[in-house]
Amino acid sequence: MAGLKKRSVLLSGHATSIALEPEFWAVLDGMAAARGSSLAALIVSIDRSRGERPLASACRVAALKHAQG
Repeated sequence: MAGLKKRSVLLSGHATSIALEPEFWAVLDGMAAARGSSLAALIVSIDRSRGERPLASACRVAALKHAQG
């Protein structure tokens, strides 16, 4: 897990850790700021729409889509 940064967030009342590369965290932080929401709220939104995809993968895809504009 070299190069990954872990962050914890509450999802449905349960603490969950997500490990992503710092570059993805930077994009997710920017996404949250652009929406006027917290990073935790953004991740809850991603979690609700991710289907069967793992949460870390869903976060990376959301960041990629955002970066592609």
